Amino acid sequence: MLRFFLLFLLTTTLFSAEVERFRWPSGETYLIFLEKQNLPVRRLYYDLDKDDQQLTEEMRTGVHCQILKDANGVIEQVLLPLNDELQIHIFKHKGEYHFEAIPIISNTKTEAFTLTINNSPYYDIIKATGSKKLAQIFVSNFKNSLNFKRDLRQGDTLIMIYDQKYRLGRPFSMPTLKAAMIEMRNKKHFIYLNDDERYYDERGHEVEGFLLARPVRGARLSSRFTKRRFHPVLKKWKAHLGIDYAARRGTPVTAAGSGRIIYAARLGSYGKLVKIRHDDGYETRYAHLKSFRRGIRRGKYVKKGHTIGYVGNTGRSTGPHLHFELRKHGRAINPLRVVQVTTKKLKGKEMKAFLKLKENYDQSVELHLANKTNFQRPQKVEKVCYFYNGESCE
Repeated sequence: MLRFFLLFLLTTTLFSAEVERFRWPSGETYLIFLEKQNLPVRRLYYDLDKDDQQLTEEMRTGVHCQILKDANGVIEQVLLPLNDELQIHIFKHKGEYHFEAIPIISNTKTEAFTLTINNSPYYDIIKATGSKKLAQIFVSNFKNSLNFKRDLRQGDTLIMIYDQKYRLGRPFSMPTLKAAMIEMRNKKHFIYLNDDERYYDERGHEVEGFLLARPVRGARLSSRFTKRRFHPVLKKWKAHLGIDYAARRGTPVTAAGSGRIIYAARLGSYGKLVKIRHDDGYETRYAHLKSFRRGIRRGKYVKKGHTIGYVGNTGRSTGPHLHFELRKHGRAINPLRVVQVTTKKLKGKEMKAFLKLKENYDQSVELHLANKTNFQRPQKVEKVCYFYNGESCE
């Protein structure tokens, strides 16, 4: 509890004079950071288990980090965010440094804005907000269903409603698009993030994603993606940066999308692993394979649905299954939001629940249309704050 109290103090301004804030440099690795800060490399890396060592590889350029030093300049604590849920915490206790992964203390705001199109959605969003992230999530979620070049006209309207996490008062991590509308040729086009974490249009039809194939046909989803999970056996916070498909040993594993193989060999706790690089910065990983299909090697181009290997139990695995990861520009993202088995249409109870969610977002959209002004600053729709112990407040 003492560590958590000190951590809380670190995330406030009480000791701001002793806290050094910096952005993670391009090309810096966790090991280089330890050496530059004269921190014990063996204790804080080589003595860690394989999972924690692998976790340190998630450090990304530009992330805001903090170092707390005492009056003599000696490092007391370090916070290194890995994603929007989990961070590395290095702390000194009884003269020795320790490593742990802990949840990030942050709060989430639902924000919205309206724009009048002058050039293109991507360019205009960046020009108005300064955020490439907002531009990317808008365009990527509409690009497979709309033709901006053909149908978009100057003066058309764009609206976004999204969740943005804040850490130490600053935007943190990729925004999550909740709902969006773009008006083209006097027709409004909507997308909504449903409770199943997939996007649908106003008719309840699933919006087509980048990858469309499930890597193991008919398999049971046995473990979901999470950026933070308290391991019941190891008694520490860990991330599961992929999804697991339980299947019989030897079940064929297929490429979720067309691309070029960049790795096909054993790799630590992954066991036998295949990595495929796709367009637009995407990469998929297929771990714990029993074996590779004949001819599967680095440099080979494979098409979506092509068999690349077979379900196994190699590496750190408790039973036959496929561990499947999706990454974009090196960062792990939830495959269930992007990889879709088929384009489906909601029906019955699912459709009824979706229409209720849609109605709430449509009211927000209409409110912004009625007060149509160009972007000045994000407008708060609601605010939810999260405390370290997991409780929330309105």
